[in-house]
Amino acid sequence: MKRLLKSSLLALIASLSLGALAQEAAIRKNLAERLPNLPKIDEVTKTPMDGLYEVRINQSEIFYTDAGGNFIIQGNLIDTKARVDLTEQRVEKLTAIEFKDLPLKDAFTIVRGNGKRKVAVFEDPNCGYCKRFERDLAKVDNVTVHVFLYPILSQDSADKSRHIWCAKDKGKAFLDWMVRDVTPPAANCDASALVRNVEFGKKMRITGTPTLIFANGNRVPGAIPQERIEKLLAEAQP
Repeated sequence: MKRLLKSSLLALIASLSLGALAQEAAIRKNLAERLPNLPKIDEVTKTPMDGLYEVRINQSEIFYTDAGGNFIIQGNLIDTKARVDLTEQRVEKLTAIEFKDLPLKDAFTIVRGNGKRKVAVFEDPNCGYCKRFERDLAKVDNVTVHVFLYPILSQDSADKSRHIWCAKDKGKAFLDWMVRDVTPPAANCDASALVRNVEFGKKMRITGTPTLIFANGNRVPGAIPQERIEKLLAEAQP
């Protein structure tokens, strides 16, 4: 009897798996045929809502469709019972950045004290919130800050970023501007790192500055005060 039940259960699981694969194939086929300009579909998965499927494109872009690919919904899926934004949770998971995966060669470092604690920050030099944040960060000791210049606001942001990146002392030029309002002297060099930073940020959906990445992978957008910086640095310690 036990063998028979196990065999029936395995057959049911296999049947369900085949059904899911067929459903995914149908959605992919119909959407590709009906929307020829749609980017390549990375993944199709069933959502907790009956009859609704998540379609993922461009690594982290999400929309939803029905079982036949007849309709498309763009927007956030909210679990009203749990009061959770499922779309936001999903995108956060897809765009999570492991500290070890950051392209640190395209950043420069500012070390204070023993530098044991680590944080990376994406900043536009013309971002007012970034300037406020840097004044608070300057009060934090025993930290290594990996600064990714992220010029997304204007051409002037790109120019200032290039002058800072090409300065003999990048950290000093950066802090002179961000904290002391001393304009960085004009300088030129290979600044392709700045282009890569913008490309990386867009890929990982870094849409505003400052954005902080802590050593434990915790990602925090916005200018946060010294007290919260200290708290998050402590939580990120191994």
